[in-house]
Amino acid sequence: MTNRLTLEITARGAFADGHEFGAAGAYERLSGRVHFAVDPRAPAQAGIVDIDKAATDEHGLVRCSADFFLLKPREMARGNRRLFFDYGNRGYKRALQFFNDAVPSNDPHALAHAGNGFFMRRGYTIAWLAWEGDLLAGDGRMVLDLPVCSDNGKPITGKVRVEYIPEQPGITTYPLSGRVAAWSYPTVSMDPATARLTRRRYQDDARIPIPPRAWCFARIEGGTGGEIGEAESALVPSDSHIHMPAGFWPGWIYELVYTAKNPVPMGLGHLVVRDFIGFLKHADTDTAGTQNPLREIGRESVGVEKAYAWGRSQTGRCLRDFVYRGFNADAAGRRVFDGVLPHVAGAGRKWLNHRFAIPIVSGGQQYEDRHNIADQFPFSYAWSTDHLTGKSDAILKRPATDPLVIHTQTATEYWQRRGSLAHTDTEGRDLPQPETVRIYAWASSQHFSAPAAKMPTRGVNSHFPNIVSTSMLFRAMLDAMDRWATDGTPPPPSRIPTRADGTLIDMAAWRARFPAIQGVQRPHAPNTLPLLDFGPDAERGILDKEPPDIVPGKSYAVLVPAVDADGNEVAGVRAPMVAAPMGTYTGWNIRARGFGHGAMYKFEGSYIPFPDSPEERLVTEDPRASVLERYPDQQAYVAAITVAAHALVAAGLMLDEDVERCAAAATNWGRPRHVTSLE
Repeated sequence: MTNRLTLEITARGAFADGHEFGAAGAYERLSGRVHFAVDPRAPAQAGIVDIDKAATDEHGLVRCSADFFLLKPREMARGNRRLFFDYGNRGYKRALQFFNDAVPSNDPHALAHAGNGFFMRRGYTIAWLAWEGDLLAGDGRMVLDLPVCSDNGKPITGKVRVEYIPEQPGITTYPLSGRVAAWSYPTVSMDPATARLTRRRYQDDARIPIPPRAWCFARIEGGTGGEIGEAESALVPSDSHIHMPAGFWPGWIYELVYTAKNPVPMGLGHLVVRDFIGFLKHADTDTAGTQNPLREIGRESVGVEKAYAWGRSQTGRCLRDFVYRGFNADAAGRRVFDGVLPHVAGAGRKWLNHRFAIPIVSGGQQYEDRHNIADQFPFSYAWSTDHLTGKSDAILKRPATDPLVIHTQTATEYWQRRGSLAHTDTEGRDLPQPETVRIYAWASSQHFSAPAAKMPTRGVNSHFPNIVSTSMLFRAMLDAMDRWATDGTPPPPSRIPTRADGTLIDMAAWRARFPAIQGVQRPHAPNTLPLLDFGPDAERGILDKEPPDIVPGKSYAVLVPAVDADGNEVAGVRAPMVAAPMGTYTGWNIRARGFGHGAMYKFEGSYIPFPDSPEERLVTEDPRASVLERYPDQQAYVAAITVAAHALVAAGLMLDEDVERCAAAATNWGRPRHVTSLE
């Protein structure tokens, strides 16, 4: 029996008030739901954990439904026959923000949401589909509804581990999932004595038990009422919330391990993407006879010729896992995505397809969610052998259907997401990648770089956040991918730090090179990766040990990029702001006192301004040359940025149209991104 797909279009209308985007013309938006009926016995989806235990309909099919959204040329014949799929991080549409420098929106409809029009001027159709099965509706998030799994009608139970790290006082209640936007697996028992709540200051500290009498499974419900209409609240028992009357203390790591029930087959998130993209590429109509909106029957020039997927952070991991598990081949054995562009995934991959998975949880950093299952061998696209287990594997191992890969990552991934393992073996030796792979390290930039400039603030950190702008690199990467997939023109060679040239180094070597800047706290180590034991059934997707055991004396090599005398990274793709710096830009930032002092903070990097003048440099004893020693005036800074931009264009790493944008952003010393007193 084949899988069934039906498209329910609930809204269709003009995008950007019918604005004409060059040769591609006007665009339209379509949204609705996609309904899937899946044969759990078919080999094409055999690897989905618990699909055999999911509820089925009268035909023995597993049913699920996902939100979808399309932006397409109103006249498909005017488009470029290219489909761009944005995985939608945690239910949010991100591609227009990063590729078009657009105002971020989960409901793109206005001209402002087209930004600079990059996708539209190229003629792309942009598609979104809900793939994450733990999201709740709200704020325009895209939701995937999945069936509950059971053991022949009996509830399935298992251990679930969640962390909570408050950043402000007064927090007394959390959803069990840890995120307001995600639903929680309900607890089997409302008795807190059946669960274990602990807290610790740092990840490797001993866990301090919190007695069951100090907390409960409940939530606070508030409103107005009472005899004179004053505000009132109530403590409501809840099998999906944790409540601690005394409050969670800011900066501490709280960990809850409880017995949950009613898992869902989260791995279906891979299947719905596969089948949806396959439908858009190849089908004239859906199962019910509804026409594919990207095809016009009888017109060979209209339809999808190439499909590309982009995911950043969480969805970059998802994309790598999608390819690794073989979902880039549809049920008919055809290639789904011709090219994929995982961004800031680091070495992450495995975290979606297991029982009681919580997809919304981050990949695992030094301080937050560190011992997540996300980083598991294989880490690289190339074949290698795990020196700790003896297993050999690779992300790319199906040449007939594997996509072309452009993998991009920032400095943050080397520090927080074990990014070196994407291109080394498990002992830290350079690992040559397949000819179908390019890896670009975006030097001295951070995990999240919003295209819209704003004044940096420290928050709970010791330093300003990294403010390097990198959106121009996304556009060049997509153009390079399209040339590669279309006519075989290879992209520029990979640009990464390597052991061979001394630009990928251990922590001792990094400490010796990073400048001694007054008042700057440095990390004590990158986020290391020990061998974790989640139990004997982990390979089958059942995590018996939560938290996992750390296998003593066994760890993977995690290395970091070498830096120059300013503390900026030497190797990789240097965005114009890094090639012509106004400060030191790092992939790490350090938590302030009271918030895990000394540990690195989430996915944030640092911006450490240069002294403005030689006089300031002398007073502060800063080893780095001042701004005015580098650029005598604002015009000199703009000129340096322009030279750096032209060099990237010549290397095929930036589009010519972005040179002017970079120069414009550099006026007035690059404010508001930069902090300076220079006029």
